[in-house]
Amino acid sequence: MDFKAATDRLSAAKITAADIAEACGVVRNSIARARLDPSSSAFRSPPPNWRSALAQLARKRIKELDSFAREIESG
Repeated sequence: MDFKAATDRLSAAKITAADIAEACGVVRNSIARARLDPSSSAFRSPPPNWRSALAQLARKRIKELDSFAREIESG
């Protein structure tokens, strides 16, 4: 999976570019530029740690949602 596909999937799960940027330790603009077509002069490479950072972000969201589901169930 490439960076754009990964961030598309996270965006579909309502994880924002700002969340992604924070997880990767960069500014939001860096995320936007890394999502551009590589032939664009504004394109920049994704952060070097993007795979682990995005996986950790997804796992954090899973835990938050699981906790929320338990809260709903407990009344």
